[in-house]
Amino acid sequence: MMPVPGLVCLCNVSTLASDGWFILGLIRLFLAMTCLLVTTDHLENRLLFRDFQDYVTGMNYVAILAFKSGIDVLAFVLMSNHLHFVLMCLENDAKTFVDDFKTMFSRYLWMKYGSKEHLRRVGVHIEPIEGKEALEWAIAYVQMNPVAANICLNPFEYRWGTGNVFFQNLIEDGVSAAGKSEEKGRMVSAVSERERFRLLHSRAEVPGDWLIGEAGFILPSSFVRKDIVEDVFWSPRRMNYFLQNSSKAKQRLAVVDANMPAFRDQVIQSAVPDLCYSLFQKRSVKELTEVQKVELLRQLRYRFSAGANQLARVTGLQYEEAAKFLDRV
Repeated sequence: MMPVPGLVCLCNVSTLASDGWFILGLIRLFLAMTCLLVTTDHLENRLLFRDFQDYVTGMNYVAILAFKSGIDVLAFVLMSNHLHFVLMCLENDAKTFVDDFKTMFSRYLWMKYGSKEHLRRVGVHIEPIEGKEALEWAIAYVQMNPVAANICLNPFEYRWGTGNVFFQNLIEDGVSAAGKSEEKGRMVSAVSERERFRLLHSRAEVPGDWLIGEAGFILPSSFVRKDIVEDVFWSPRRMNYFLQNSSKAKQRLAVVDANMPAFRDQVIQSAVPDLCYSLFQKRSVKELTEVQKVELLRQLRYRFSAGANQLARVTGLQYEEAAKFLDRV
């Protein structure tokens, strides 16, 4: 937990000893005033995470930076083309946290794909969260992102974030806030230095009692401040209320009501090369003529019910170009 500067000035040692609950209240008040919702811009024509290993590496970088910075991470989610965090820190520290993530992940993309596209230009938006209920809505907003994207039916099924961290197996009046028990893992101290580097893609130090799950990433329960989050929500029933009534939940209902099936970016992206070859005997979108690109987008929209934003991401086209081609379909 981050230190509370100046707090000791408010009281003497005897006060700390005799009125611990009051001091705890001051600490919580201070921390509540420094909660931030941090969001990166959505990439329009490329993906942050192209495959399973990319997500694993992203998860590990969040853990590494949480330990390195000392920032309290309350919730986060890694989506295919953007990130969300709820952090407990000062605004400058939150910006540094995300900038460091972008630097680390840019280096990883360069090493793996030879990608010249760095993430430095990706915008970051930081909003202060004022008050307990606002914090509950912010956490619910982050947790429900994959549900709104129609990737899963509830946030507990999505592994790339804090979806399955809170209220593990705790049932209250028949309501459970977690769909399954938390994944088990090996302690970091039980993993050799060589294997640790292979898994983490970094030589950074992390606590030896943190757990690495079967998928190869440090489990969020090792570093996320679930104690604070569960204190804020009080109960799984209350957390479920905020999850089901968040703006992202309503977005999901709108998609369902419109009877529009959705597919993850990676699913559509994996189909693009096959379609390029089967339809035009070309290896990539870059080799297609304008007429062929129009037909490719028509096929993708028909097969996957994808919109212009998603088609731009999976094909590498600019949004304006994808929208123009769709107008001709």
